[in-house]
Amino acid sequence: MDVDVVDFAADDAPKRFTESLRSTGFAVVVNHPLNWDLVTKIHQEWGALFDSSEVDKYGPDPEGRVGWFPQTVSETAKGESVRDLKEFFHVYDWSVYPDEVSQAAMEYREAATSVALTLLRWVEQETPPEVSERFSMPLAKMLDGSTQNLLRILRYPPLPDHIPDGAVRAAAHEDINLLTVLPASNEPGLELLRADGTWFPVPCDPESLAVNGGEMLDIASRGYYPATTHRVVNPTGPGARVARMALPLFLHPANDVVLADGRTASSFLAERIAELRGER
Repeated sequence: MDVDVVDFAADDAPKRFTESLRSTGFAVVVNHPLNWDLVTKIHQEWGALFDSSEVDKYGPDPEGRVGWFPQTVSETAKGESVRDLKEFFHVYDWSVYPDEVSQAAMEYREAATSVALTLLRWVEQETPPEVSERFSMPLAKMLDGSTQNLLRILRYPPLPDHIPDGAVRAAAHEDINLLTVLPASNEPGLELLRADGTWFPVPCDPESLAVNGGEMLDIASRGYYPATTHRVVNPTGPGARVARMALPLFLHPANDVVLADGRTASSFLAERIAELRGER
């Protein structure tokens, strides 16, 4: 089954969204309430910031959680030895925020979090009782008091003339969190791995949202909602000279939420961050 395209306003949206999440790990959502002018504005002004020397003063904090992460310290996907060809800025509601840009990203972050919570409630509503019993608490309640919901402002720069062997914009990986809400990028490249081992290009029609389940939802549901493997492939032709912007919003439980078997959201996140840094 391919990813379903779900009309956010349709009566059957909760059912169709949850079925797509269950069968593919992904869904594409259209006719949603997010302001697309904000998305376009963020792409433009943050792209300009990444191109300027001003971004240098926002380097990552000692804990590696907030600020600007250049390609030299970007992530290495689990099981890979080469860093992804990307840079990004982490925006929480409590973290450093650049003076050089408007508040558009913060406005978008708040709105996207609200949409993501609605989608999570749909999942909770449509989950069979025998699966819901596996959750340590209702899914939406896992977000109560969370300070970890993250907007990542992500740029894949134009490909360099020399690409390190094996380097791609984003190597195959699964997201860590409960749900990821991703507005369509200005350029294609996102692909997901089907159950039969083939890759499927995720539609990136303007004003659409790609939504996927993360490892925390997979763990909490004991695999009922899979964290599907996805990647961003290197473009060819003229697209190789164009930067790709993306704005994933990662919906994350409060630190002390138990996912399964005593494993908390905080401990699981620490494990994954250590892997992304190549520390284990």
